[in-house]
Amino acid sequence: MAKVIVFGSMNMDLSIEAERMPAAGETIAGRGFLTNPGGKGANQAVACARLGAKTHMLAAVGADTFGDELVADLEAAGVDCSRVVRTERETTGVAVILRCAGDNRIVLHAGANHALGASEAEAALREVAAPGDVLVCQGECDFDATLAAMHVAHELGLHVVYNPAPARALPGAAWADIDLVCLNETESEAMCGVLPADEASARAACERLRALGARSVALTLGGAGSVGVDERGSSAVVPAVALGKVLDTTAAGDTYIGALAAGVVRGLSLEESMRWGTVAAGITVTRLGAQRAIPTAAEVAAAMEGVAH
Repeated sequence: MAKVIVFGSMNMDLSIEAERMPAAGETIAGRGFLTNPGGKGANQAVACARLGAKTHMLAAVGADTFGDELVADLEAAGVDCSRVVRTERETTGVAVILRCAGDNRIVLHAGANHALGASEAEAALREVAAPGDVLVCQGECDFDATLAAMHVAHELGLHVVYNPAPARALPGAAWADIDLVCLNETESEAMCGVLPADEASARAACERLRALGARSVALTLGGAGSVGVDERGSSAVVPAVALGKVLDTTAAGDTYIGALAAGVVRGLSLEESMRWGTVAAGITVTRLGAQRAIPTAAEVAAAMEGVAH
């Protein structure tokens, strides 16, 4: 059976809640401090694994306590970490998160996430990948290494899923390596110059991204749901679902992307994967934390049954 390979970031998230965002130079009281395993790559890998896909992680962490914890938590979620590199040159990546009114602000220290270069990423991928597998990449690792991983994955016959977060312009040729680009509104504006404000502009953004070379697009619109266009040009509009009080949006996007990748492995259409991801993300935001908030396939199935009725 095909598997998902995630080349991405692993961070320890240090998260605290406040009534409001502090002004410059201001100190305010907080509550609910949490130390959680995170990083977009690791979050997406956990989502893939919990949603039923055999998942491998290609990444680097520091030779420190945070690195130990991150690897242990990924393995506990069912992710193969045999190709996670431990480096003495950098500390493990850290994200400092301030939660406020269900939203969040994040400050990121990349650390070991930039330790793997293009040649190392390519070599690791050639060792583990097989035609028909899925590669998931984001923007939190070394840029040249990410481009190299996507290119060699395309050459090897993998389905490449790219999440440009944080967004950064791609060389024109790199778009041809991407089977599915998944991004939000602000990332859309950065990548193709179109900020989706409604369904029509969202569709226009999807078509612009496909014109750049991506074969399919899934564009998330927060509370407005998501819009997608598949490789045949068929479009889908999937509304958001409310499954409880929103507590923390930190891992919502990563859960959605993990569901898309797991959906490819399961042979789902883009629209089916988007609906699955929407419900999975809808569960995630009702829980605190990043990886700890990501649901299992059984939880998503049960919630989808409830939404259908």
